[in-house]
Amino acid sequence: MELQKGAMYLLENIDPEKIFIPEDFSDEQNMIANMVADFTANEIIPKLEEIDHQRAGLSRSLLVKAGELGLLAADVPEEYEGGEMGKITSAVITEYISSAGSFSVSFSAHTGIGSLPIVLFGNEKQKSKYLPDLATGRKIAAYALTEPMAGSDALAAKTKAVLTEDGQYYVLNGEKIFITNASFADVFIVYAKIDGEKFTAFIVDKDTPGFSIGPEEKKLGIKGSSTCSLIFEDARVPVENLLGEIGKGHVIAFNILNIGRYKLGLGSVGAAKAAIANATKYALERQQFGMPIAKFGMIQNKLAQMAAKTYASESLIYRLVGNIEESLQGKGNGREIGAAIEEYAVECSIAKVHCSESLGYVTDETVQIYGGYGYTQEFPAERMYRDARINRIFEGTNEVNRLIIPATLLRLGMKGKLPLLQAAQALAGQLLSLQVKAPTGEEAPLEAEFDMVDRAKKLFLLIGGSATQKYMKKLAKEQEIIEIMANLCIEIYAMESALLRAQKALAKDAAGAETKLELARAYLYDTFPKLGIWAKQAIAYMFDGGEELRTNLSIVKRLSKYQLANILGIRQNLAKKILEAGKYVV
Repeated sequence: MELQKGAMYLLENIDPEKIFIPEDFSDEQNMIANMVADFTANEIIPKLEEIDHQRAGLSRSLLVKAGELGLLAADVPEEYEGGEMGKITSAVITEYISSAGSFSVSFSAHTGIGSLPIVLFGNEKQKSKYLPDLATGRKIAAYALTEPMAGSDALAAKTKAVLTEDGQYYVLNGEKIFITNASFADVFIVYAKIDGEKFTAFIVDKDTPGFSIGPEEKKLGIKGSSTCSLIFEDARVPVENLLGEIGKGHVIAFNILNIGRYKLGLGSVGAAKAAIANATKYALERQQFGMPIAKFGMIQNKLAQMAAKTYASESLIYRLVGNIEESLQGKGNGREIGAAIEEYAVECSIAKVHCSESLGYVTDETVQIYGGYGYTQEFPAERMYRDARINRIFEGTNEVNRLIIPATLLRLGMKGKLPLLQAAQALAGQLLSLQVKAPTGEEAPLEAEFDMVDRAKKLFLLIGGSATQKYMKKLAKEQEIIEIMANLCIEIYAMESALLRAQKALAKDAAGAETKLELARAYLYDTFPKLGIWAKQAIAYMFDGGEELRTNLSIVKRLSKYQLANILGIRQNLAKKILEAGKYVV
């Protein structure tokens, strides 16, 4: 199978058989999903109130139980007491643990950004020393990158490391903030600048002299997760605890952030499904005006839209994980693994933004469906709403990730790794004569919808090419245009992923694919009109009047033209299925 390279989705079409979808889970992966769901329902959900009040030792004891089931070991090699289950199975665990509220944050911080730096970049001695304990829960990990004056701008860190005269220790001074698992973690991945210049990663043990942990932060949501500052006052870290190479900490940090971003996306998908299930259950039970509110069209419309957004997020995240899984085949060392993951940096940022914003929408509507009760702690909607909010800030804010997407694309283009500029130039010669076929009603299933996505890609090339030509090196300062470019990239990937999943399912089982077709269409016809609006805004900004403005607006109008489907009817069908199942359905 030929692997689609990162960001190439903007320039080429892909055979649906070449993408991974949740329906491709193996029997073992489905079994693990059920096991994690049972563990969450039986061991975590009943204790959520205690977890949120940070009952001493509870989260740690539950992490130990998860370790006993092998859930902490998915990404750890077998020789270090790991499960070495692969990225797809690890993704399944991450998704299905995510309905566990604050605990899922503690879990993901340990298994993801906490442990993976050692898995991917540790030397043999470091792996042998730390990974067996991390894989089993005997020790818990945390990740320390953020500083008071360096949030999403990680390389602006001020924490300093200086080698002692005897060459045995690095002395660290500085502060880290917002560190998940801080109060009960044993092992910390910490970034500091050697001599104030060389950004480098270190493994810091909890009992390191000169290292202390600040008080718990009082947070809006995820109250049960530990969040503290770390203080380094002449903390003496052994030289053998330097992780990776001196001055190459950014390689570890950015690749771990990429993994953190797609894992956050998985967690958001799982949490959205849980919210839909709760909202559906409540809508069926809540009586108003002599009937369940589930019978009201506006409530049904909400449930259908919640499901369509979740479906698009779920489709794109597993497409991405499938690509990463395949790209890692045969990669042995951290440098190779890092390069394979970095290949999909654009998609990782897309997944983080799209999934977290879909979850934000879903939990907001869940509160609305609950009405006044959704605003009280007596029902789960209030906690879900608060817990969801952090996801748009974690792993780089969504604004920063939107900056990353076009910046990465342009960098790849300048290096010759992505023929974006060539594609934009080639398109420019075709646009004036471009004709958009009117639907005849005789198209193959999803043919018209894939044509819409193809034209959306042309819209991106038009906006991106025009912006690059107009602003050149100053484009980074035009953040409003950057945001539109990023939004186009995000929605193209989401729409295409939703359609590809439906098309792949259709080829296997036409009858069984009906719901996926409805979900894909519901998302597409709700999203596609926004692309034309964004493109017109960008054109109007870049071309201030005259023939050039009129010409480009005319092109945008043609590219964004579409035949409206019966989206209200589609949503009614979806809502009926969701209410019959009592949960999110595909």
